[in-house]
Amino acid sequence: MGQRNTLKIHPSDNLLVALKSLEAGQEVSYNGDTLVLRNAIPAKHKLAATDLKAGDQVYMYGSIVGTVNEDIPAGGLLTTENTEHSVSAYSSRQQQDGWTAPDVNRWEDKSFLGYHRADGQVGTANYWLVIPLVFCENRNVNVIKNAFVQELGYANPDVYRKYVSDLTEQYKQGDLDAIREQSNPPPKTELSKKDQLFENIDGIKFLTHEGGCGGIRQDSEALCGLLAGYIYHPNVAGATVLSLGCQNAQVEILEEKIQDLTSDLQKPLHIFEQQQSGTEYEMLSEAIRKTFLGMVEANKMERKPAPLSKLTVGMECGGSDGFSGISANPSVGHAGDLITALGGSVILSEFPELCGVEQELIDRSVSNEIADRFIDLMSRYSDAAEASGSGFDMNPSPGNIKDGLITDAMKSAGAAKKGGTSPVKAVLDYAEYVREPGLNLLCTPGNDVESTTAMAGSGANIILFTTGLGTPTGNPVTPVAKVSSNTQLAERMPDIIDIDTGPVISGEKTIEEMGEEILNYIIDLASGKYKTKAMQLNQNDFIPWKRGVSL
Repeated sequence: MGQRNTLKIHPSDNLLVALKSLEAGQEVSYNGDTLVLRNAIPAKHKLAATDLKAGDQVYMYGSIVGTVNEDIPAGGLLTTENTEHSVSAYSSRQQQDGWTAPDVNRWEDKSFLGYHRADGQVGTANYWLVIPLVFCENRNVNVIKNAFVQELGYANPDVYRKYVSDLTEQYKQGDLDAIREQSNPPPKTELSKKDQLFENIDGIKFLTHEGGCGGIRQDSEALCGLLAGYIYHPNVAGATVLSLGCQNAQVEILEEKIQDLTSDLQKPLHIFEQQQSGTEYEMLSEAIRKTFLGMVEANKMERKPAPLSKLTVGMECGGSDGFSGISANPSVGHAGDLITALGGSVILSEFPELCGVEQELIDRSVSNEIADRFIDLMSRYSDAAEASGSGFDMNPSPGNIKDGLITDAMKSAGAAKKGGTSPVKAVLDYAEYVREPGLNLLCTPGNDVESTTAMAGSGANIILFTTGLGTPTGNPVTPVAKVSSNTQLAERMPDIIDIDTGPVISGEKTIEEMGEEILNYIIDLASGKYKTKAMQLNQNDFIPWKRGVSL
């Protein structure tokens, strides 16, 4: 593909993307045309491909991504000062031609090694959960955590405590110069199986949160639905739940939500209510004993071959940059198309980051009913945001803007590429579980952790997380693989990046080639051959979405 300075993504675009930092006065060529740059253009930012007049709409990815509020000559830089958020209106579903699925012949006979659950789901990991129904029980959950993690061999080496110990000793010896000049080798942060008592259990995870009471009742119901999804999740062998007793998130609501998912859970679930258990010591001792015995049983499970149709892959982006929609997002989108063609499921969430591409997703829906549900959820979410004094147009973060995503529509058009091109088979509200193979749209915020928390609760047994700026986000039960949009990030932050799609920007690989590599990585990750960087760092982020106000 050769070296390029700029890229025009779609034939109808009137913007070019700078693939490297360009100087004012420099000439750039594209499609046989030559432009003289009117401004310095930082890498990842956008320049006008033609003269733009105030009021003109600007197009990227073939979609409207903004309106200019002043004249911008060809070769001029688009900024937050001269370009405003603007999107196309959307309406009811228009029938589209059928989807041409990618060729998946070479993967049709492949499998991954997973944990087969009695309900037919297959896990890519094997965890035990300890969950509070209300924030009042967080302290008791942490008591159990402190009792278990070190003794069972799941605690990463505490390199920072050792570091402070070394500094303390040098201080006591009066050697401040040694402290100032000290250089440390990279620490060992990953555990090996030999450190663990239970070799077939990947860990015991503790989902503390600040919900369960004090907000509106709908928030507690949504929390119970989310926790039910985690308990039912194929990566979970069993769970221990702590309840206070008087909170809004009652045990009965959790049990109803589990019943909605399955009439026969077929995995151990131990529930303890403190107000009915006597002393704290009595409750926690019993919880620890039953949890330990449950883990003894869970350790008997072993990985066995499973078809790729048993994969449910969530697609997330965070710390996005101006290359995310060009390299990382379409690459994972192609991997998702391969998975759906093989009978698996894909989840695309972050509804605020679908602003401006609604019509495409509406038209890709396989029925009017599914399209109408998407329209309804998007409209209600947008109205609620505006009623609170905000709006989807306020979604880009300072980091997004600094790295070239200057409007929400521009960010959304690139973010939607994570959904590939396959038909939309289902639209889910928050805390609903994936039931349909193919592409599922899940209503979540754009917040990285709230979104990944929700996708895991809806059944994602792998999550691909694209980033251009870098983020450490992980999840307690679902492996989260970080996919960098550019090689510089992968080289600068190798402790958090798992896959580098920078070769797409340099022209060394196509999106299709990168997507195929990602699918092969997913198969190995699902088989337990790798631990993601987030898993190695024990990064267990869990934030339920609180949709209402506090009362």
